[in-house]
Amino acid sequence: MLMTTNEPVGAGGLAESEAAALYRLMTWLSPAFPVGGFSYSSGIEWAVEAGDVTDTTTLGDWLDAMLADGSGFCDATFLVHAYRATESGETAALNEIAELASAFVPSRERQLETTSQGRAFIDIARAAWDADGLDATVAACSAPLVYPVAVGVVAAMHAVPLAPTLHAFLHALVSNWISAASRLIPLGQTDSQRVLVKLEAAVAATANRALAANLDDLGNATFRADLASLRHETQYTRLFRS
Repeated sequence: MLMTTNEPVGAGGLAESEAAALYRLMTWLSPAFPVGGFSYSSGIEWAVEAGDVTDTTTLGDWLDAMLADGSGFCDATFLVHAYRATESGETAALNEIAELASAFVPSRERQLETTSQGRAFIDIARAAWDADGLDATVAACSAPLVYPVAVGVVAAMHAVPLAPTLHAFLHALVSNWISAASRLIPLGQTDSQRVLVKLEAAVAATANRALAANLDDLGNATFRADLASLRHETQYTRLFRS
């Protein structure tokens, strides 16, 4: 049959909706998406100066802990619940999730990091990737939408499936941490990829835990990473804002 330009075209065998979802996730969670992620290290800069993170092994261990027992798991859980509340139209529940997520951040700089990226993500979505009802959903929240909540809201408004959204978000989060560390230790490109490979199973495990978690399961046991984000505020020489 002759294919016309008005007919939907699958990308490499993907259904049209699957191709659209993949395209949007690759765009929204790309390092090129202008939310300013390159400006933040989530305390890793202090960890490098203190000697906690010095090479691929110590970096991998530090990030594995942040994923499983720290901000990675917490952010993933907030994304899941924000997505589900948005999908079901429960704006009161979404507002409560946004308030809790904002209050859960352990330091001033991490607060700046996640609220700035969340605000940028929403603003760019409105300008370039708007969806029916997005403005009303955001307006219903009295608390600022931190980054994982913002991603969950926009993905739900675009009907991008939750599981791949969550995996893509965690991949982007880990990639940004590694990018920061690669400039601080420093690491070469190949070593950076080795750390990313090492964390593949941890990303999947964290995503699966978050998909099954409720808000009562939230908790953070990465005290050294939290101290790093606090001490970074008074670090004398800094490349990053957190």
